[in-house]
Parts: sequence; structure tokens; C-alpha cells
Amino acid sequence: MSKRDYYDLLGVPKDADSSALKSAYRKLAMKYHPDRNPGDKDAEKNFKDISEAYEILSNSEKRQAYDAYGHDAFQNSGGGGFSEGFSGFGNFSDIFEDFFGDLGGRSQQRQPQRGQDLKYEIDVDLREAYIGIKKDISFDTLVGCETCNGSGSEKGSGLKTCAACGGSGRTRASQGFFTVERTCSNCGGAGQMITDPCSSCGGEGRRRKQRKLEVNIPAGVEEGSRIRLSGEGAVGPNGSEAGDLYLFVSIVDHPLFERDGTEIFCSVPISIVEASLGGSVEVPTVSGGRAKVKIPPGSQNGDQFRLSGKGMPTLRSTSFGDMIITLMVEIPKNLSENQKRLLKEFNEESTQNNNPESSGFFSKVKQFWDDLT
Repeated sequence: MSKRDYYDLLGVPKDADSSALKSAYRKLAMKYHPDRNPGDKDAEKNFKDISEAYEILSNSEKRQAYDAYGHDAFQNSGGGGFSEGFSGFGNFSDIFEDFFGDLGGRSQQRQPQRGQDLKYEIDVDLREAYIGIKKDISFDTLVGCETCNGSGSEKGSGLKTCAACGGSGRTRASQGFFTVERTCSNCGGAGQMITDPCSSCGGEGRRRKQRKLEVNIPAGVEEGSRIRLSGEGAVGPNGSEAGDLYLFVSIVDHPLFERDGTEIFCSVPISIVEASLGGSVEVPTVSGGRAKVKIPPGSQNGDQFRLSGKGMPTLRSTSFGDMIITLMVEIPKNLSENQKRLLKEFNEESTQNNNPESSGFFSKVKQFWDDLT
């Protein structure tokens, strides 16, 4: 079932400004919030849908991507390059809290903030994609602070209970008919505060660093393949869970081979003598081996031959595709006088049987002109 248009979900036009988006979301969020509709699965789904729509459209970069590519812009989808902050949708309840706090009066502390997902674009040549390979990459990311072991506190110092929320991570306030509970702005929902921040990381528990990592590229990867490395992204603050690293594969063009899925294509030039009399030619395979191809007499330019199992491996399988050899009959250049004489003699002795395609074509041309008269 296809997803509804985000603008339709919020009931706003495509040129709606941030104020109109916020107003539309506020109204719908109040209507469908699960705490106001306990046990109503439809309301819960509507709340998630409108929260997702607002999360995308309220972000200028994500909105631009959505306007250009629609929902495809956020599907889990490629030399080498790195970008930070590659992630899906945010926490819908956090979006709602930005407007209303927590209407349900829930008192649990906010979960530790997970680190960002990272994206790295990696170049792989065809040979590497065939055999699979381990490659070393280097990228800038956030790692745990070695000075404080990720705690964010100077050695010997501890944590104190937040005075604003009493350690609960939440604060309450009355607004009309509702008692609104919000994440404590003083401690960020942690319930505790660092008394003496680490001098190396400023209390974050993490530092920016160039990191080196060996990654495994499996045999059979294709252009645009995405490889997820769990927990290899940026470390979260104060020792919380790291995000994931996503490798986006780009296959480098090969001078001999072209690829289409698991099939490999190779164009092989032959002389007009080889095409006319037949023979054999040795061709390279993507595995690094050699294969002999028999050329039958009278072969034509563009004739193809299939070598079974000589193509690319299927990802996460033991099967292989085929290799397709395409003949390119090369017309000789820079002929000597003797070569020209021999070719003229050959042409004079040629019959319709020697050139059936040409004879057939010119017979049809003659008939075409005869029909016009």
C-alpha cells in the first residue's frame, strides 16, 4: 500500500510556510494523540503518520529531498566519501513534546541519545566486486573520550541529582485542563548533572577523531549496494549507544568489461579474414582466467556468444551469471597497393551466395523503385 502524500496528511499546500506547517501539525496532533485516544489503533497510526510528515516537511533539507523525489528520498538505499547524520525519521513523541509536553503524565526518564548514523561512499573495482575484498577506510567521526571513558566527568568527580526535576528527568506544569509533563530542560531528561565536566570533551563524553576501519565488501556487490555496519557510526553522548555506518558502493568502470546485474559483456575485435574463414580467439574473463571462443565461418559483426558461468557471482549465493562475447568485425585501414588489388579481385569473384544480406537488400531496393514507376 503506497504512502499518502505528506502535504495531504497535514492538509496544507505544497508552498506552505513553516508557520502553516506548525499550525496544521499542532491541530492534528491534539486530535490524534494516543493519550487522548487510548486503545484506538487508527488514531495511533494517524498520529505517527502526521508526525512523520511534519518531521520531514519542517526540515528544509529533507523537505527539498521530498519535493524532488517523494517518499523514495527516504527509502533505505552510492569515489570514497563520507557524510554525517544519515538517519531515518526522528522520535515522534519528541516532536509532539516540542509543542505540548507529555499529556499522559508519564514519568520515565528520557532514554540516552543514540549516536548519529554515518554514510560513507566507497569505490570498488570490478575485480574486487567479483572476488569480495577487505578495504581500509578512514573517516571523521565522534568516538568515546579516552580521558573520562565516556562519562563526561573529570576523574574523581561524580554526578549530582538535578535540582529542577528531583532526579526524575521530567517537570510538570498545569495548562488549562491539562497537566503537562515535559522533559527537564535543566538536565535534558537525564535526572542527573555533571558536577565537574571533563576538560578534554567538555562533558560530552565523546570527541571528534579521524577513525580507521577495515570493512568487508562481499562478492557480488553492485552499483548502489548498501552495506550496514551496526554500531560503527558516531558514539552517542556520555557513553550512549553508537549509530550505524552505511557503506554505499560505487563500481568503477572497467576498460574491458561492462556489467548488467550478474552478466558480463566483452566486445572482441576480429579481422574480416577471421570472420569469413572462422577460427578461434582467446578472451579474458572477469575472474582473471582465459576462455577460448570458437568463431564459425561467415560470422557477422555483432554476433554474440554466451559463456555459461563466466559472469559475476550472485550476492550471498554460490551461483554465477554468464559472460556475453560480442564480435566486432574490424575493417582494415591503410591498405597497401597489393592488398587493394587482392580485395578488388575478391570482389570481382564474389557472388550472391557470398553476400546474401547485401543481395537481398538491393533486390528489395530495386523492387521499391519499380513499384514507384
